[in-house]
Amino acid sequence: MALVSSAAIANATELRLSHQWSNKDVRHQVAQIVADEVAAANVDLDIKIFGSQSLFKAREQYKPLSRGQLDMTVLPLSYAGGQQPAFNLTLMPGLVKNHDHAARLSNSPFMDALEEKMAEDDVMVLVHGYLAGGFVGKDKCITKPEDVAGLQTRAAGKSFEQMLAGAGASIASMASSELYNGLQTGVLQAANTSSSSFVSYRIYEQVSCYTPAGDVALWFMYQPLLMNKSTFDGLTTAQQDALLKAAAKAEAYYLEEAKKEDAASTKVFSDAGVTIANMTAEDFEAWRNLAKETSYASFVAEVPDGQALLDLALSVE
Repeated sequence: MALVSSAAIANATELRLSHQWSNKDVRHQVAQIVADEVAAANVDLDIKIFGSQSLFKAREQYKPLSRGQLDMTVLPLSYAGGQQPAFNLTLMPGLVKNHDHAARLSNSPFMDALEEKMAEDDVMVLVHGYLAGGFVGKDKCITKPEDVAGLQTRAAGKSFEQMLAGAGASIASMASSELYNGLQTGVLQAANTSSSSFVSYRIYEQVSCYTPAGDVALWFMYQPLLMNKSTFDGLTTAQQDALLKAAAKAEAYYLEEAKKEDAASTKVFSDAGVTIANMTAEDFEAWRNLAKETSYASFVAEVPDGQALLDLALSVE
């Protein structure tokens, strides 16, 4: 695979954007809006999208992005928690209340602090976005902590793994694109991920019960469209302006569609004959109290500026 050096970026007319989802997924649609708007701007810039892990595997996109071997990606930022432990805070149980709260987090000093850490890796955010999610159970419903005890469970991100382990679950780590096979083969008995991934990966074919994001949503994950900063800096002013305008349009779309995803996923699962179980406010508080003892405590202990970052996030009303 030919690698484009940052020195040659200024003359490049094609940028490569990688993601792990199908072309029906909202995250692909966000990428497509950016690509279409940039093409329409007629600034000699073309964005080629490589979906469904066709260019890089799901969890292997951040490093090539930071090295300039990849130009853009739509990525759950917590996938890069190994490189920057602070990123694990973008998938922290109970930290985000709803989609509008998520949008406020994206435009807060908390996000400014995370973007400073991305800049250390030569990465910048083009489009902010959070998606909500829920739980699925192969043979039972998952609404409260005791429901996962003894189950082989997939959790998206380190913080959720810590919380679920604290509830007595056994953890199986895998990308959301591997959920279907995990449930089909019996490797998994339960899982959590975004409403969008549950639908796009047809998880309703493999489970008996779905707990969607409703009035309370424990699961929120920051999944931005990122770009290599040197690549961006090497573009012409007209190309940069076109990208930023396209990103603004895509971000507004992302927020509205994210709100629709939860209700839409509930209908898809219900139509497929899957039982729908709703988490109560009491269930939510039980999970969050468990998270404070496990995920929050571990994050603060492991990340040098963890308490300051956590406080920044919690300060956003």
